[in-house]
Amino acid sequence: MRVPVFVSCPTALNSDQQLRRQVIVRLMEEMQLEPRALGRSDYPTDYPLREVAVIAKHCSGGIILGFTQFSATAGIWKPGTDSERPLDGKSSALFPTAWNHLEAGILFGLRLPLLIFREKGISGGVFDNGVTDVFVHDMPDGNPSPSQLEGLREVFLKWRGRVSDHYYRL
Repeated sequence: MRVPVFVSCPTALNSDQQLRRQVIVRLMEEMQLEPRALGRSDYPTDYPLREVAVIAKHCSGGIILGFTQFSATAGIWKPGTDSERPLDGKSSALFPTAWNHLEAGILFGLRLPLLIFREKGISGGVFDNGVTDVFVHDMPDGNPSPSQLEGLREVFLKWRGRVSDHYYRL
């Protein structure tokens, strides 16, 4: 029997992002975990935020995949404050889907073990170190080397233990 785990991930991914997601899904399947997500495994019959909460209640863990969904090359951080600063013009500001933050909040509120990954350049909210009790990991390569895959497997095994504890307590 596979243990259900909520996966927060945008549905629209580029080919590189899709490869990276597949690495994570393959590890989940290897560890007898069932990925559950609104718009992928489950489809709404009610408003989407309620559906996320319903799906999450039936899961024993959560994975947050912070993929870039918006890139800005110009703008001002914290306008009108003492901390105001323009984008430097040399790099882009990258943003994940806002759903990552909403879904992470629901999962955290349910006290589910979380595993958080972010693409290079993604920050803010749940992707900032220290916001939760969870270390924020770099997104794995789409074609990881054997040593990278082994390191990722170790991260999953430790988290998988906490997911199993939750599942069998229920």
